[in-house]
Amino acid sequence: MKLILFITTFLLSLSLSAEESLYNISLKDINNKASSLKDHKGKVVLVVNVASQCGLTPQYKQLQSVYKKYSDKGFTVCGFPCNQFGRQEPGILEEIKEFCSSKYDVSFPLYAKIDVNGDGAHPLYKSLKKQIGPAKIGWNFEKFLIGKDGEVLKRFSPRTKPDAPEVIKAIEKALK
Repeated sequence: MKLILFITTFLLSLSLSAEESLYNISLKDINNKASSLKDHKGKVVLVVNVASQCGLTPQYKQLQSVYKKYSDKGFTVCGFPCNQFGRQEPGILEEIKEFCSSKYDVSFPLYAKIDVNGDGAHPLYKSLKKQIGPAKIGWNFEKFLIGKDGEVLKRFSPRTKPDAPEVIKAIEKALK
């Protein structure tokens, strides 16, 4: 009986630490201030690696639209600028922030520029890819949907638009 209780407690602690891990990863926001995903704990979160000079950059408009539609229901988008794909995010943080604000009226949270692949991949992306592979991000605007419990629910390819039926269906299911 004690062994069963020990194993149950051990497994529960492992699942809780997995859920908490995304929230405890240190980040920097777009103003280069210390941050994390803790502010979004209990929400459904769409994490996206973004770029200002990519053929997929117009997805900012759809990201903002989906954010506005569902933000009052416990949903947010978190944008992570990345310059690893064709050097399509060369700007400094102030330039990225200004571009997103002036061109696409972005009001969802943006974070400091990070790497998503390779040895220098940010711990957030290492964790996301570990939870739901494959291990490599294909291009800008790859999307991870995180449930209220911190678990990665779905991964969407860069070409899948943020307002595509399969993305909206997954968001709405996660919000229930």
